[in-house]
Amino acid sequence: MQTITLKSILDITKSYQYVDNGEPMRGGMKDVYFSPDKSYVVAFYRDKLDFDGKELVRQLTTNYRKSIFDKPDGEYWKSIYCWPYDIVEKNGLTGIIVPAYEKRFFFKQGYSNNDILKGKEKQGKWFASAKFRASNSKTKLDSFELGNWLSYFQVCVNIARGVKRLHSAGLAHSDLSYGNVLIDPTSGSANIIDIDGLVVPKKFYPKVIGTADFIAPEVLATKHLNIKDPLRKLPERTTDLHALAVLIYMYLLYRHPLRGGNYFGQMDEVEEENFLMGSKALFVEHPTDSKNRNFKREYGDNLQKFYPWTDLAKTPYTITGPYLKELFDQAFIKGLHNPNDRPTADAWEQALIKTNDLKLECSSKQCEQKWFVFNNTNNTKCPFCGTKYNNTIPVLDLFYQFKPNVWKPENQRIVVYNNATLHQWHSNRNVIRNEKLTDKEKISDGYFAFHNNKWVFVNQKLTSLKDVTEDKEIPIGSMVEITNGKKLLFSKEDGGRVAIITIANN
Repeated sequence: MQTITLKSILDITKSYQYVDNGEPMRGGMKDVYFSPDKSYVVAFYRDKLDFDGKELVRQLTTNYRKSIFDKPDGEYWKSIYCWPYDIVEKNGLTGIIVPAYEKRFFFKQGYSNNDILKGKEKQGKWFASAKFRASNSKTKLDSFELGNWLSYFQVCVNIARGVKRLHSAGLAHSDLSYGNVLIDPTSGSANIIDIDGLVVPKKFYPKVIGTADFIAPEVLATKHLNIKDPLRKLPERTTDLHALAVLIYMYLLYRHPLRGGNYFGQMDEVEEENFLMGSKALFVEHPTDSKNRNFKREYGDNLQKFYPWTDLAKTPYTITGPYLKELFDQAFIKGLHNPNDRPTADAWEQALIKTNDLKLECSSKQCEQKWFVFNNTNNTKCPFCGTKYNNTIPVLDLFYQFKPNVWKPENQRIVVYNNATLHQWHSNRNVIRNEKLTDKEKISDGYFAFHNNKWVFVNQKLTSLKDVTEDKEIPIGSMVEITNGKKLLFSKEDGGRVAIITIANN
């Protein structure tokens, strides 16, 4: 074992150390060594990089890195990406300096019945399949590791934001998959890795076509063509959007949206896979074509073992709510074979955030998922455990002022539960909930409570809250009863919203 010191290629005043014990961690294309204090790693490409390869790494560690991190919100992105920040060389091989993963992205418990995974990286694949959460599965993860359903929404928000930022910088990941995303459901965190494989469309081309399960159908269907053939489809922004949609679907429903039972006749496994995920790819929940609605190829005779995720009648994609249902339709029906029709990362981010406002906590303390999305009926029950929701539900439909005294619906609502909070992105349409929110904007405007057998809203910060129905101002520090048909004006400021209330689940 020896400690080796190398000079930076980008700045000769800097140097880096790594510990060589003769047994580096081996990735797909790199050998990885830890620094003595394990704060960073030195990852050497096993093969010599050509000019384009070296230039891409240089651009990613300099110009592109600066364009993302040298901004007012740059600190936020350090939690989303594991981005290389320097380059070294040894014996003609290029190495990159990459931050070590945060401790939360390593398993504390791993499997529920053994410690094989303890200390291993939390690659997203462990959390995207029913095989790792079924109570009678040998590969079930410890409940501590799994989080609850709500935490996966935040995981997906973070991934969508990461993809959004890459695309806005003119980059594409090219190999977005659960192998290149670390997640921690207990905190709702996600970290996109393998940044050195990013693609600059029409300038630096991808070295790989992606990872099975996440390769866009058009890429898989044309992989036999020469890379210079104009009909050949290579990874770029729209293929990222396919992979992103697959990731979100799998993290919320623990199954693959295309890997069903469609049968194409007698053929070898490779040809069948190319049809299933490529030219003949079909959404397993397609509303008018049921050919792929069969999970026996994936689970064999163990369908019941992985219930309810293998039962499309029990856990249809519609349980994710109307906003996500619309985007899944767009991604897996309209956009599956039409890349330009796929939802953007920003659209996914906002749909996930709006869906978060539709959540309810399951009335059963034994429910593994803990939370579910309101189904807009008076027969409200948890879709996972079947427990009936045991309280009334105030539903606030939001409106904005189109012109003086003319209010139009926002296609956005808030579903209320005890101690639910109201924020500026609810009360004012000019405030967008994203990574740019200030600390001041994150402070709640007020909260809802079930008090003395009635629903109330407690005003903590709104300076012009008004009960329009009663024509009454609601000062800060006071509360207003929430009743069926009541109209509340949250703010008289530009962008201020009005809410009309319906009491559901009576």
